[in-house]
Amino acid sequence: MKRLAIFDLDGTLLDTIADLAAATNHALSQFGYPTHTTDEYRFFVGNGINKLFERALPEGEKSQQNVLKIRGSFIPYYNMHNADLSRPYLGIEALLGTLQQNGMQLAVASNKYQEATTKLIRQYFPSVRFTAVFGQREGVPSKPDPQVINEIIRLANVKKEETVYAGDSCVDMQTGKNAGVTTIGVSWGFRPRAELEAYSPDLIADRCEDILRFLQQE
Repeated sequence: MKRLAIFDLDGTLLDTIADLAAATNHALSQFGYPTHTTDEYRFFVGNGINKLFERALPEGEKSQQNVLKIRGSFIPYYNMHNADLSRPYLGIEALLGTLQQNGMQLAVASNKYQEATTKLIRQYFPSVRFTAVFGQREGVPSKPDPQVINEIIRLANVKKEETVYAGDSCVDMQTGKNAGVTTIGVSWGFRPRAELEAYSPDLIADRCEDILRFLQQE
């Protein structure tokens, strides 16, 4: 029986791609760099914002100095606009509510920087009691390193076999496998279903009801 469900944020709980794209394009344009379509950003995100900026910068411009320059423009803009177009995916609020009512602990493990992760969770899921809400933090390696999952498991005081991790990308599938927990890929996120299938998760969910049914059978 599962006692802890850990979720990725972007592409899993919230559809944030339009706001991420707008903020990155804003930062790029501030320095005269070409911008990208929202769909292109689906393959830029997932490994934290520094990697996002590296991927968004033109070839020959991907230096650490330029990444930090874009970051300095992105963060204040995104902090103000990260909820302009972002919304929970269909059925997510009901799923979290049902799992909470059933006594399952809930947590978030994201590669989004901590400030934005905390803000979005508080804004969109104010009634959900999360055991932990972790974004990218100084001194903690990003996913797919399993450290964040292991930290949440310790905080929840559960076993790995009692834990499930759900996400929408190869980074999430690798994270779950590296941590040795049950892994769920969600097909409604930013990456194609084939990317999830390549990592053979325990479940690929097309709807939130699939997750609930899976956990009820565990």
